[in-house]
Amino acid sequence: MQTTRQPVLTETRLPGARLFSRGKVRDVYEAGPGQLVIVATDRLSAFDVVMGEGIPGKGWVLTQLSCFWFEMFGKSFPNHFLSSKLEDYPSELQPFADQLEGRSMLVRKAEPFPIECVVRGYLAGSGLNEYRATGRVCGIELPAGLSEGSKFDQPIFTPATKASTGHDENITWEETISRVGRAAAQELRDYSLEL
Repeated sequence: MQTTRQPVLTETRLPGARLFSRGKVRDVYEAGPGQLVIVATDRLSAFDVVMGEGIPGKGWVLTQLSCFWFEMFGKSFPNHFLSSKLEDYPSELQPFADQLEGRSMLVRKAEPFPIECVVRGYLAGSGLNEYRATGRVCGIELPAGLSEGSKFDQPIFTPATKASTGHDENITWEETISRVGRAAAQELRDYSLEL
């Protein structure tokens, strides 16, 4: 648990560590063969724009939530999470406890699916915009006359692209299959709807 107030961390600086990537919120470092350390910063990203100010403790909260769910579902759903304990990290990263403690995790390198799995129970956001234009969301035809916040009879799987820059965009089931293959798409949909 975070017990002291830490300064806002909008960018990590780990001299000697090899930066693997820097996203909208997370900084990722090489951590030896087949492993990475993912650090959640306090950067604020809204509508794909990274703001100049950070939110105190945001990275800590994001990491603790992620760790909770990875540990909760780890036996049922294999994942890349290894540890969030600094003593498990490579020794060259341990001097940076002030930037890593509570806001980072050691993971296996994995090839991510370029799909964001979105399950909707209500009509809102980009789904609402798409529905207003086409009567569908991600190719799924919905009843006429729905309004913002309308509840669906059952949740629907509405995949989107997972863009490294710019906006994620809703895609159809067929597009999902073409990007990751039928078996992987079915597994993503089943896991998402099961949760």
